Amino acid sequence: MAQRAFPNPYADFNKSLAEGYFDSAGRLTPELSQRLNNKIRELLQQMERGLKSADPRDSTVYTGWAGIALLYLHLHDVFGDPAYLQMAHRYVKQSLNSLTKRSITFLCGDAGPLAVGAVVYHKMNNEKQAEDCITRLIHLNKIDLRAPNEMLYGRMGYIYALLFVNKNFGVEKIPQSHIQQICETVLTSGETLARERNFTAKTPLMYEWYQEYYVGAAHGLAGIYYFLMQPSLQVNHVKLRSLVKPSVDYVCGLKFPSGNYPPCVDDSRDLLVHWCHGSPGVIYMLIQAYKTFQGEQYLNDACQCADLIWQYGLLRKGYGLCHGTAGNAYAFLALYNLTQDKKYLYRACKFAEWCLDYGEHGCRTPDTPFSLFEGMAGTIYFLADLLVPTKARFPAFEL
Repeated sequence: MAQRAFPNPYADFNKSLAEGYFDSAGRLTPELSQRLNNKIRELLQQMERGLKSADPRDSTVYTGWAGIALLYLHLHDVFGDPAYLQMAHRYVKQSLNSLTKRSITFLCGDAGPLAVGAVVYHKMNNEKQAEDCITRLIHLNKIDLRAPNEMLYGRMGYIYALLFVNKNFGVEKIPQSHIQQICETVLTSGETLARERNFTAKTPLMYEWYQEYYVGAAHGLAGIYYFLMQPSLQVNHVKLRSLVKPSVDYVCGLKFPSGNYPPCVDDSRDLLVHWCHGSPGVIYMLIQAYKTFQGEQYLNDACQCADLIWQYGLLRKGYGLCHGTAGNAYAFLALYNLTQDKKYLYRACKFAEWCLDYGEHGCRTPDTPFSLFEGMAGTIYFLADLLVPTKARFPAFEL
């Protein structure tokens, strides 16, 4: 872990230090808000220049045009500037013109551009185009009956797209029956694999991706269980107790002494502190388990995750969401919004301060340096989210 992260140079929380960042009600100081706003504008200009050389065919939210559209949609929500909505429209149109027809998910498939497109058109009062996107989104489920179950390429990534539409429309545009049907498929698939691979003595559900039993948020168990516990999925109480809770407890039992989690079941390497693999993604499952089942141990484990991220979360890989400092900072905001403990808001502000010196630490340059999940767009998204911490949600994942 230490080789993959910069040593954290910051003093941890105390009240006098925190006064430089926010007041007793958790409102950011005008000085910090101004620094964030200035950096957002500066990085947006850099991003726009950089996108001139981006892959014109990448339609995805993860590394492509739909991710840039999602960023501008977010900026429109935060600042209310109609120019941001126009930019979102421009990029989502580009994305919808180059759909892959290979994957059904929000992050890496066609569901993302269609879901973002539906919301952008809705906000522009173009309901005909919005309805067209929603119709196409619903029909995507027929494309790949053998899809995996994880977030990036599987059914949970499709379910997120459906929930994203319903949340942003404020009404049930996607029928609950459609969502629950896919949810039942995920549960049945997990039970079947657990039986076939002799896991049932340890856990009633098991999932694999590329012949590995991944643990983290992107490809693994933690991301799947986070969603199965969402109230909007309406998994019935009996299945939550008999299937999901013991499966969550199984993941909890994989924790390293450090407080981190392995990338895969039976992997003893305590290396990765990323949203995609490790504590920064598992923490969302723990927080949701605490909300759902009220077990204090889930909250204790989440706090241990946060302590680990504070120590090892300033990543040499960069400032992005999937495996970067901005993505790790969201874990603090999630825990702050659960506990109201100012320590976690302070830690998020310090990670933001690191991001305000974007490019000055000698980090690696990502493959797609201006994209939402690997690059600069994700950092901008985080800095804008921090302006109103109580509304911050990890994009394309947290509900």
